[in-house]
Formats: sequence, C-alpha cells, structure tokens
Amino acid sequence: MSSSVITANHGVVAHGDAGHHEHHDDGSKTLLGFWIYLMSDCLIFSALFASFAVLCNATAGGPTSKELFELPYVLGETMLLLFSSFTFGVAMLNMHAGKRNKVIGWLFVTFLFGLGFIAMEVHEFAHLIHEGAGPSRSAFLSSYFALVGTHGLHVSAGLIWIVVMMHMVGKFGLNDVVQRRLSCLSLFWHFLDVVWICVFTIVYLRGVL
Repeated sequence: MSSSVITANHGVVAHGDAGHHEHHDDGSKTLLGFWIYLMSDCLIFSALFASFAVLCNATAGGPTSKELFELPYVLGETMLLLFSSFTFGVAMLNMHAGKRNKVIGWLFVTFLFGLGFIAMEVHEFAHLIHEGAGPSRSAFLSSYFALVGTHGLHVSAGLIWIVVMMHMVGKFGLNDVVQRRLSCLSLFWHFLDVVWICVFTIVYLRGVL
C-alpha cells in the first residue's frame, strides 16, 4: 500500500518536473523561433535592397531619385522612427523595473511616433503617384515602392502589436509571458529601425547626393 502511494507521489513529482521543463522549453522555443523569423526578414530585405541596387538607374526616361526625393522630409520621417526606438527602450527599462503604468505610457508614445512615420510615408507615396511617379512608371520606382512599402507594412504590423501589448500589460500585468512578448516586440521594432537607417542611407541619401 505504502509502496503504491510512494510510486504515485513519485509520478506526480515527475509529472510536475516535466511540466516545469516543458514550460521552460516553450519560452526558449519562442525566442529561438523569433530570431529565426528575424533572420528570414533579413533575407527578404536583402533581396529588396539588391533589387533596388540593380534597378536604381533604370528610370526608363522618367524622373530620377534626385528629382523626386526631398531629403528634409525624409529626415523628418527618420527622426520620428529613431525617437520611437528610444521611447521603446525607455518602456523596456520600466518593464524591468516592474512599473506597469509607465510601460503602457511609453508604449503609447512609441505608437504615436510610429503612426506619425507611417502617415508621412503614405503622404509621400500619394504625392509621388499624383506626380506620375508611381510604381509602374519605371523599374527604379517599382523597386523603390517595393522596398520602402515592405518596410512600411512591417511598421504597421508593429503598431498593431504595440496596441495588443498595451492591452496585455494592462490586463495581465508584467508576468513572464508578457515580458517575453514585449522582448520579442522590442527586437522587432529595433530591427525595423536598423533597416530604415539602411533605406535612408542607400535609397534617399545616396540617391539625392
């Protein structure tokens, strides 16, 4: 009788340990999977940058980058995204300090900067299309819209993710799951910041100067 009880208890303990290890593995797999996703995104953007580098002079007699792009305007876009990266970093510092309300507040500020960036980008696209410089005008413009538009779609997805995380922090607090998801979002947002710096340098700065 006592032997079966010990065996049963041992089974419960073993099951509990297995559950603990399984939960730990789930967190590790989440982070690993997200790093793999970021690497796949790197490949996508690398292909888009390569395409733009090949086609940047294929204007087909249409307007060139020097004629189309306004560097001060694009610099304003860049500053908005850089500021959003800084405010997200402040949100992460408050996450580690356990300050839930400040995390939500700084995420909201990050959202506003990101939304401003997207609004400026949409305005830029609309202006180019209105001027007859849409993606069908030349191979150069096709590669430009593909590269910058793909980055814009990623930022838009990041804005939706920020709203979701603001809701989760408010509802569940800063538990392990929420912190892990915020860490993944932080990696994603800073990755987009780095990609945009490359876009600004290669597409706009090099094209205008």
